[in-house]
Amino acid sequence: MRTITIEEHFLTEGFRKAMQRDFPNKVGRSNSTSIDVGDHAKKLVDLGSQRLQDMDAGGVDFQVISHTAFGTIPFESSAEEVRLVRDANDQLATAIATHPDRFGGFVTLPMIDPQEAITELERMIHVPGFKGIMINGLTQGRFLDHPLYFPILERAAALKVPIYIHPAEPPENIWETYYAGIDPQISFSLSTAGWGWHSEVGIHSLRLILAGIFDRLPDLQIIIGHMGEMIPFMMARINNVLTPAAKNLQMSVPAYFLRNFYITTSGFFTDPPLLLALQTFGADRILYAVDYPYSTNEMGREFLDHASISPADKEKISHLNTEQLLKLS
Repeated sequence: MRTITIEEHFLTEGFRKAMQRDFPNKVGRSNSTSIDVGDHAKKLVDLGSQRLQDMDAGGVDFQVISHTAFGTIPFESSAEEVRLVRDANDQLATAIATHPDRFGGFVTLPMIDPQEAITELERMIHVPGFKGIMINGLTQGRFLDHPLYFPILERAAALKVPIYIHPAEPPENIWETYYAGIDPQISFSLSTAGWGWHSEVGIHSLRLILAGIFDRLPDLQIIIGHMGEMIPFMMARINNVLTPAAKNLQMSVPAYFLRNFYITTSGFFTDPPLLLALQTFGADRILYAVDYPYSTNEMGREFLDHASISPADKEKISHLNTEQLLKLS
């Protein structure tokens, strides 16, 4: 069975240095994991032999790679972000050109300046191997439903490329309200992969729907990870509470999820959330992802091989849906 993974990360040296520069500002609210990316650092910078070896060990045929989350870096200027983003995209393009049968990519955008983001999208999206966009978290405290970013969404829809919304560390004011006052290491885990990340992307997705983005751009496709970022569990509640309130919308709130969203398995490797995702989103809207190197390919493959789903659904999730969405030959 062919397997394609689509939430798989790398990190450039330029971004790592920018993250390190911001370390003094995070003392007391984070730990070194947010700066050095812990034990994953060596694998994040590798776009060659180590990554391929890990793919082979975990039975991954093709990996769609994206730059890892950096949403809270206080860039010295928009020009610095543009420079670092261009370098990241160019590094990934080189890796894809070297291994076109194993690697694809999502374009990273300099979101501080929406016009520069569109320029970078236009520069990279036609480079062989690039299949969509990865946006990490909020930009200067703003969600993508802010009018500043509508031209980016509009261009993505016109180009027929999906946007993967990945979480990042919360803004300072959110951290102070929700996550301060406890041990920094616990706070970091709670505010990111332990809870906060998933809640944030769930809110991000709902805001896009409630703002009417998909009535204006009905063909825009959004990908969210981690088995739906809490949305499947809340789907009936969302419909009962938000649909009656959102009188501006053309459809029920769940209907937009079923038309405009895909969810991935990244980092979630047990049957209960998968079965709930199947019941709420359906097999045609679920994509296989590992979240490499934060999760291992072996963990993902063990889960996929033994998942309590039909062979037909397993084929859809492991590669068929992604091939269709990303137009992979």
